[in-house]
Amino acid sequence: MQFGTPPLSPAARRAPTFQADPAADARQLLGALLPPRPVLHHVLQAHACLAVLGLATACALPQLLAALPRLPLTAASHSYPLSLFRCASYASAFASNHLLRVLPYPLPLRLFPRLPRRNPHSFTFLLASLSKHLNADPTAAISIASRLMGAHMHMLAVKAGAAGDLYVFDELPLVRDVVTWNTVLVGYVRAGMVAVAREVFDGMLMRDEVSWSTVVGGYVKEGELEVALGVFKNMVVQGVKANEAAIVTALSAAAQLGLLEQGKFVHEVVKRAGVAMSMNLGAALVDMYSKCGSVAAAKEVFDVMPKRDVFAWNSMICGLATHGLGHDAVQLFEKFVSEGFCPTSITFVGVLNACSRTGLVDEGRWYLKLMAEKYGIESEMEHYGCMFDLLSPCKRHGLVDLGITVGNKLIELDPPHDGHYVLLASIYAKAKKWDEVRKVRKLMSNRGTSKLAGWSLMEVHGIVHKFLVGDMDHKDSIQIYNMLCMIDRRLAEAGYVPDMSSVLHDIGDEEKVHAIKLHSEWIAIAYEFIVVEAGSPIRIVKNLSVCGDCHEFSKMVTKVFGREIIVRDGTMRPDATAKRYSRGT
Repeated sequence: MQFGTPPLSPAARRAPTFQADPAADARQLLGALLPPRPVLHHVLQAHACLAVLGLATACALPQLLAALPRLPLTAASHSYPLSLFRCASYASAFASNHLLRVLPYPLPLRLFPRLPRRNPHSFTFLLASLSKHLNADPTAAISIASRLMGAHMHMLAVKAGAAGDLYVFDELPLVRDVVTWNTVLVGYVRAGMVAVAREVFDGMLMRDEVSWSTVVGGYVKEGELEVALGVFKNMVVQGVKANEAAIVTALSAAAQLGLLEQGKFVHEVVKRAGVAMSMNLGAALVDMYSKCGSVAAAKEVFDVMPKRDVFAWNSMICGLATHGLGHDAVQLFEKFVSEGFCPTSITFVGVLNACSRTGLVDEGRWYLKLMAEKYGIESEMEHYGCMFDLLSPCKRHGLVDLGITVGNKLIELDPPHDGHYVLLASIYAKAKKWDEVRKVRKLMSNRGTSKLAGWSLMEVHGIVHKFLVGDMDHKDSIQIYNMLCMIDRRLAEAGYVPDMSSVLHDIGDEEKVHAIKLHSEWIAIAYEFIVVEAGSPIRIVKNLSVCGDCHEFSKMVTKVFGREIIVRDGTMRPDATAKRYSRGT
């Protein structure tokens, strides 16, 4: 092998003073011969110089190993560091760690269990190797396994008492970043171990925007939406610039919870940071404002988006539909198609919902036919639900047979969904067919399906309040129920009569009226009367659909007290509904 003259660093211009220790002499000479960021051929040339001077001894070889950069995955490249490691006079942890650092993936994983010497820092070198591979190939299936292996290595480090040891970040420029620990975070999040990921995150001495966005995304993935928003706020308070991933994830959490003020806070972060309006970000903002009851703000964002994807169009169409702007939603759909976009199943949920809320029966039937015949989209549970609302509100107008048919079809399409059984039972209850109600309840029991506990959620001055049916746990419960009695008295004087068809038990009317007045929506409205100033809209989010009586109750509250009420239900469904009650509705 021919070697040219190695490039000399400034230190090489001074003649080294050799000592009795060959390893020390080798370190001194390498410092003079090698540039600040050597590549493989620099190290090979330096090795040749050591050999000529008689300094290439076994105890000096680990110094050459430490000087090597990370190498590509070729047999020629990784054979050299392996030969250095084998020829060393003894297998030190120093040599083992640098071997892990320079070898290409997946060699470090294969060699790690067989290394004769390791120390607490070896875990960090291995994780650094995994992180480099993930950066180069983040989409490959093996990357997912690598992330999980990274998490496994971290668990081993915990057992060894080295989980928080960041010595390597201080000593080695090649891994002086948080990519290693971000790899561990991602591994735990993808494995569904968010609590463990949070422990790692809290123990990290160094964090970047990826660290924060990973934790925010992990909480959203696990449904801990309020915690996710709290982490996002903490990130902003600590001065970390939020990346688009964290922003979009936080907007999704606010949208799912229906918390407008939280969503506005995230939007303000976007404005202050000067984040460009990408398609993902714009669509997330449209979705958030639509689901939080501010369709006007959603339309403003939609109109200024430089480019729009199908998700943005779907969010705007569904937002207009759920706020009772059915004609606008249908017109936007026609514009969507005319611009060459292909509608999806969600698009037609929005269109059918628009027809349902505007009474466009013929148009709804035509769009359902168009969906199947032109676009080849099969009808799903959400489409049948919209058609049920469109063709007849069965419970109110007495079309029991049609309601039973649709209710059974919904149960057939989605047996685990408790709401379909409740719908069918309520239709039977409206017709006073109590034996059939009991059969539906028995069917639910036999299939292991239970009715989800209903709640109503509201946000006041950045604080989220959640009420259950008959809730007495709130600190202001006495004031709330006193206010509820006042509201009930005023509504009764105005002629309000409770709709008892939503009570699915064969009990007396007096007991039914009492049960209705304990609905979580009633309690939430009463509390908003106490804490929300007159003239501001009352915003409520429900996890279940609005029952017939709560619908009438909200209408009467608006009529008697002049308060605008916006209720959003079914927050986790693509066809989530929003009901706006104002004077004249």
